[in-house]
Amino acid sequence: MLWDIFCRVIDNHGDIGVCWRLSRDLVKRGHQVRLWVDDASALTWMAPEGLSAWPAVTLRAWQEAEDAARIQNLAAGDIVIEAFGCELPAPFVARMVRPSPPVWINLEYLSAEAYVERCHGLRSPVCSGPGAGLNKWFFYPGFTQATGGLMREPDLLDRQQAFTPEAQRQWLASLGVYPRPDDALVSVFCYADAPLGALLDRWRTTPLRAGATTHVLLTPGHASALGQRWHEANPGTATPHLALHHLPALPQPEFDHLLWSCDLNLVRGEDSAVRALWAGRPHAWHIYPQDDGVHADKLEAFMQHWMHDWPPDLREQVSIWWRAWNGLSAQADMDRQGHRTSLPDLPDLSRWRQHGRLSREKALRQRDLCSQLTDFALQFVIQPE
Repeated sequence: MLWDIFCRVIDNHGDIGVCWRLSRDLVKRGHQVRLWVDDASALTWMAPEGLSAWPAVTLRAWQEAEDAARIQNLAAGDIVIEAFGCELPAPFVARMVRPSPPVWINLEYLSAEAYVERCHGLRSPVCSGPGAGLNKWFFYPGFTQATGGLMREPDLLDRQQAFTPEAQRQWLASLGVYPRPDDALVSVFCYADAPLGALLDRWRTTPLRAGATTHVLLTPGHASALGQRWHEANPGTATPHLALHHLPALPQPEFDHLLWSCDLNLVRGEDSAVRALWAGRPHAWHIYPQDDGVHADKLEAFMQHWMHDWPPDLREQVSIWWRAWNGLSAQADMDRQGHRTSLPDLPDLSRWRQHGRLSREKALRQRDLCSQLTDFALQFVIQPE
């Protein structure tokens, strides 16, 4: 099948990250993909091997699909994905009107909120515009059997198992990170308002593991900038207990290596949050803040689902820490600039990891998103006579 996947890069790299991951997964399952995107610059580091390594993926500029003359001879694929309500260009929608129209799917954002089960798989007839008469279907990723599942490639667990301690050591060394056996590693991928300074203040004197060094691996962007800002604000505070490492942008498979290597992963964005679940290590989700505050409800819904079977004391401790990391706790200590100056104690990482892995095992019993998406779409594909 030929899939047309449309993606607008709103901010950060979550949209293109999901679409690129989906494209790769579909190709591995024997499909062809045309990826239409308005800004493909992130693919230079997300896919450093180049698109030539993925001959079944064709990268197309969004602007082409907006020009009726340029696509007048183009046949829309069998399945069209409108990622995150990006609104397809009208000239392309017009090309979708044919006796056997493509299956038009709006791939929605991930959430554990109750409405997802109600809305997943619903049909929305298109009543006006160039696509009048077509149908659009809503596909919701999620955490229950009544949703579209989570992105998980068929070879993910095999790759994870093959990442042995020696492979991990070599991979970290390639980044200039040389932890001792007892040292702790923490990855940080966050937004600009993360209270990273409060964490670093603590680890400067009280490492994550007594007597060892806490290595903080900072991804490019906000995490690296916050780390640099903290370093500049604390000159002459070199300590054997804390080491900061500024990482380069990592391709998706190597981002998995990062998550698999660390004792604690602080991640942002939906795609990275899902990857942190599969890593099976303690993690906290720095959720994308929205002006209307709905991100708080989204975070609570996820915590209630993910930690449902955990011991009450651990669930409470982890939830408190997650809220504090997201600036959602009422007892926040702030400085004059509104930056959080303290965080609760981290819960016991050993227990956190143990119960996180049980939640992971439960999630693994759900069919992955790409399998469900493919089956969902194929039931509506109309073969031309």
